[in-house]
Amino acid sequence: MARNQRKYSEEFKKTIVELYNSGKSLSELSSEYGISKSTINGWIKNSRPVVIDEGEVVTMKEYKALKQEMAKIKEENEILKKAMAIFAKK
Repeated sequence: MARNQRKYSEEFKKTIVELYNSGKSLSELSSEYGISKSTINGWIKNSRPVVIDEGEVVTMKEYKALKQEMAKIKEENEILKKAMAIFAKK
């Protein structure tokens, strides 16, 4: 991890993405705010809507968080199944 890595607030990230969506280029935003183009690009990617069902939309960031949570729950479920099998033998 970089030593001089800055933390940006979610509100700031949303503002930058809104500016991009309103027509400012990556180059303009990068030079004006001193943020790398790849960082801004990541924020834009994470804020893109993902259509799940008709009328239900989440951002890529929310989708990734849901996938991580589901993987954790599946792992916990497997542990519980193994524990139940151990206790059922007794």
